[in-house]
Amino acid sequence: MHKAGDVVLGFRHAQTMAFAVNEINRNSNLLPNVTLGYSLYDNCVKLGIGFRAALSLVSGQGEEFILEESCVGAPPVLGIVGDSYSQPTIAISTVLGLYRVPMVSYFATCSCLSDRQKFPSFFRTIPSDAFQVRAMIQILKRFGWTWAGLLVSDDDYGLHAARSFQSDLAQSGGGCLAYLEVLPWGNDPAELSRIVDIMKKSTARVVIVFAHESHMIYLMEEVVKQNVTGRQWIASEAWTAGAVLQTPDLMPYLGGTLGIAIRRGEIPGLKDFLLRTRPDLHHNNSYGNNMINQFWEHTFQCRFAPPPAGWVESGRAICTGDEDLENVETELLDVSNLRPEYNIYKAVYALAYALDDMLQCVPERGPFSGRSCASLQRLEPWQPPRSVCSESCPPGTRKARKKGQPECCFDCIPCSDGKISNMTDSTECTACPEDFWSSPQRDHCAPKKTEFLSYHEPLGICLTTTSLLGTFICAVVLGIFIHHRSTPMVRANNSELSFLLLISLKLCFLCSLLFIGRPRLWTCQLRHAAFGISFVLCVSCILVKTMVVLAVFKASKPGGGASLKWFGAMQQRGTVLGLASIQAAICTTWLVSSSPAPHKNTQYHNDKIVYECVVGSTIGFAVLLGYIGLLAILSFLLAFLARNLPDNFNEAKLITFSMLIFCAVWVAFVPAYVNSPGKYADAVEVFAILASSFGLLVALFGPKCYIILLRPERNTKKAIMGRGTTK
Repeated sequence: MHKAGDVVLGFRHAQTMAFAVNEINRNSNLLPNVTLGYSLYDNCVKLGIGFRAALSLVSGQGEEFILEESCVGAPPVLGIVGDSYSQPTIAISTVLGLYRVPMVSYFATCSCLSDRQKFPSFFRTIPSDAFQVRAMIQILKRFGWTWAGLLVSDDDYGLHAARSFQSDLAQSGGGCLAYLEVLPWGNDPAELSRIVDIMKKSTARVVIVFAHESHMIYLMEEVVKQNVTGRQWIASEAWTAGAVLQTPDLMPYLGGTLGIAIRRGEIPGLKDFLLRTRPDLHHNNSYGNNMINQFWEHTFQCRFAPPPAGWVESGRAICTGDEDLENVETELLDVSNLRPEYNIYKAVYALAYALDDMLQCVPERGPFSGRSCASLQRLEPWQPPRSVCSESCPPGTRKARKKGQPECCFDCIPCSDGKISNMTDSTECTACPEDFWSSPQRDHCAPKKTEFLSYHEPLGICLTTTSLLGTFICAVVLGIFIHHRSTPMVRANNSELSFLLLISLKLCFLCSLLFIGRPRLWTCQLRHAAFGISFVLCVSCILVKTMVVLAVFKASKPGGGASLKWFGAMQQRGTVLGLASIQAAICTTWLVSSSPAPHKNTQYHNDKIVYECVVGSTIGFAVLLGYIGLLAILSFLLAFLARNLPDNFNEAKLITFSMLIFCAVWVAFVPAYVNSPGKYADAVEVFAILASSFGLLVALFGPKCYIILLRPERNTKKAIMGRGTTK
């Protein structure tokens, strides 16, 4: 959108550059014997037009000129002053950077342009938005405004500012955003109505706007329409000083706006130069002259030529070119508030001084290959020489000033682990949030890796396979015992307890799966309860089997028959159930009083989050393990006492051996568990469960299955009862 003020301001920007070039050419101390020239291109606030203009300049496709004998042909473009907006500047700099053509912007503030790797030849005479965002956050904190809305333009300028604002606001802890809305390009009444309606309904009384002047004009039309007053506006530099917004109609809405303004500067002699502006009636085809003619027609409301046939226009005289600028009110001559113009002035001088430094180069002391200097006749853009004490510090490092030397001399220190710097020449590194860690380049924060005993890693796959294998073997053994339940071998070994023991062992194998996978609340609570009760069932069955063996042996002696009445089928079941009930009560008390829960542990590794189950109550866990250990030791002692019974009672030997394996595994488990970090603690516990379960399965049922399947001649009552009596 072009307003009347845009024409004048754009023309004043162009004239400021022309003034700076003219002033440099008259300065005998700067670029002596060298005359600077320039070409003007209007981007028409269109990305495509600005992009084509830049390519036309650097490719030598511009108009050829002849100025004395030494300057013939396409103009050698050594640098570009512009663009004014961030989005076209990003596009143009991306291409110009490939050829190291310097581009100096006076108005593009997007912080993304500070990336020296992406934009190696981009420079600017206006601060990055990173500083503007920090200033706005300081304003919010100064006034205690912790609840604000943010509106941004739908381009790189607005979107990068929004990203930076959200990040810095979160790190500063200075407040929260009530809403974040993107303003549409052009006049979109429906979208603008929706955004203003959000502003109107929100309780946030502070509105921060990163947008261009044209966006604000459309927005304010809707604000006035909905009569949204009582808002404190905070303006970005793009519309802070916009004269088109400083009208009596908008004062009830925008009055009291706080804004970030570009630094104002003085340019002596600029007003006199502007007053000397005159159209050239003889060379009106050149772009610069067309620009002057357009300004002249706009200012004096006249035309340089009669309107075309059929053009209806009244009240316009013919321009003579002799009109006096001093006798008309025009914003062109207002040099009291030079802000972008001052940046343009500095940008031209920056290029001039760089060229002058290069031309002052002494042969064999130059900065290029072979210590050579550049030649004005063979000048390449990548040859604006550097004169720095220390090279810029890339992202991922911070500047550390060298002791006893000026501030321009510094070392680049890599950021420490967990800290980053994402800008060139950062003075400090920023710590990453708790769940993030610095990338290897230390230039951005990446989510921390997560670690837990997973089904997808080799260790988890191995343990899962072993668990399922143990479960399958238990099922096979149970099937063998059921199929041969009428044989002496099965009947002589208390078949009911054997079946219950095999089922308990299956549960032991399966409960190990609860320790694999990402910890959840239910798995943390269930894993130890299932493990504790399953193993108590196993050990209880073994304990009762041992007691039955002793009772049978005692009953075989004269006068010992009464002992068997205490170990009937009902008593055996009741004993197992009673012992398991005690463990169930321990687990219930533990879960109710201090339940295990998932926990994100960041203490083991700085760059990883270890997901683990904290036991909640160490006492509860110790009591659970202690009770299993007590029953195991008791079973071991009783079986040890019965180890020398005659062969027909030799199951005591198998129980002794199985309990020896069981106790050895769990005695070794405790120190290994305590000293294993993260997922390896879970792996140690799973290994202990599987090792002890396989120990019980093999020791108790291996010899019996061997006889049942491979030595059926020994699976007779005579063979079983006769062992040990044929000596």
